[in-house]
Amino acid sequence: MNRLTITLSEARYKALKEAAVQRDKTIGQLIDESLEFYGIKSREDARDLVRRARARSRLPEDQALAVAQEHVRAVRRKA
Repeated sequence: MNRLTITLSEARYKALKEAAVQRDKTIGQLIDESLEFYGIKSREDARDLVRRARARSRLPEDQALAVAQEHVRAVRRKA
């Protein structure tokens, strides 16, 4: 697991810390969940999503990619 240093305002840090306590999670877990929610994936995760979509539907690569992109958009719209 890699480490990351970010700069936040004091108010933002306190809000993040309070949210983590309320949800019984670490700040890192909240950030990781937020990245997942916004569809931020590793390149390999994105390729795997395309492979699974393509295998299930037997679509050509460009159409499978379009399905994967729509999936990401749908997840983001739930916000």
